[in-house]
Amino acid sequence: MEISVSVIPNAKSKGIEKLSDGKYKARVDAPAEGGRANARLVEMLAEYFNVRRTNVRIISGMKNKNKTVSIDTN
Repeated sequence: MEISVSVIPNAKSKGIEKLSDGKYKARVDAPAEGGRANARLVEMLAEYFNVRRTNVRIISGMKNKNKTVSIDTN
């Protein structure tokens, strides 16, 4: 499954929220430096969808706040 995620790095509170249009908003408690926010996003999505971290991959938007993420739920 592929989802669109809007990321807010370095947020004071962390969490993932599903929006009404089917997209997701993620508040990540890591700065957008050195890929740390992306790594934290993968961890949080894996926990949210109850899959392993290796099953979550950022397809596009590595250096952008809007990302497309692939999640293998098998």
